[in-house]
Amino acid sequence: MSRLESMRRRLTAQIEGLNWAAKEVGALKGDVLELGLGNGRTYDHLREVLPGRRIWVIDREMNAHPSCVPPEADFLQGDADRMLDRMAQAGTRLALVHYELGIGVAEADAVKSRSLSPLIAPLLVPGGLVISQDPLEGFERIAGPETVEADRYLFYRR
Repeated sequence: MSRLESMRRRLTAQIEGLNWAAKEVGALKGDVLELGLGNGRTYDHLREVLPGRRIWVIDREMNAHPSCVPPEADFLQGDADRMLDRMAQAGTRLALVHYELGIGVAEADAVKSRSLSPLIAPLLVPGGLVISQDPLEGFERIAGPETVEADRYLFYRR
């Protein structure tokens, strides 16, 4: 499969997974975290499917399209581990985390996602969801929407 086809599969899985997750967390109290902003497409989608929810964003730098820049108070710039610790110290509670950090090298990205797992877990409310492109530890892996292949995107519940 070409990298272009792979990208299309990833984007389709993201959209369908986020739409599914927005319905799943509908009754849960808590904020949302976009872990890895990039150019802001996913953040923009989260704003659309979860109106009224505070959406935190963590990234090392601001590279988002101008229409996708989060409010300054919701953008935590820096290394994810330090920013997640800061959120925990502030008592932030999350209903949904979308994990999309990484450099696109599966082995390296898996090491990072596993190291951040114990920092994400305490932020989630009971029943909270994590949707990730990389494997996490310490969460119950669940099936996402039927339209998303099992290993294309990963779904976890606290």
